[in-house]
Amino acid sequence: MGYIAPELYSRNFGGISYKSDVYSFGLLVLEMVSRKRNSDPSIESRNQVYLPERIYEKVMTGEELVLTVEVTPEGKEKVRQLAIVALWCIQWNPRNRPSMTKVINMLLGSLQDLQMPPKPFVPSENRRAP
Repeated sequence: MGYIAPELYSRNFGGISYKSDVYSFGLLVLEMVSRKRNSDPSIESRNQVYLPERIYEKVMTGEELVLTVEVTPEGKEKVRQLAIVALWCIQWNPRNRPSMTKVINMLLGSLQDLQMPPKPFVPSENRRAP
């Protein structure tokens, strides 16, 4: 699936709009924050591959998102803020994604002002609905 918004391959998710680009931006930010790719062909299980789900769980549990480099406390807060904004950007329903203007405001604001988005994942045969 890569950076392609769900509505680009299925009309069940809504029409194509500028929010399709917001989705792609969100996935790119998640990859930057985690320093991992959205998918890894060497991993067979889809549940182990889906980066947004791993990031969501780490943010919810307060687990550190960046473990491979030394990060200041301020840097850790900024990484968490970036992750939350990115999770808003990758909501499956385009109506639930922020505009890029809102994304900029969220990034310029403080972490404390952000609400955690709902899980941005569509249920599959192997997963229970959120």
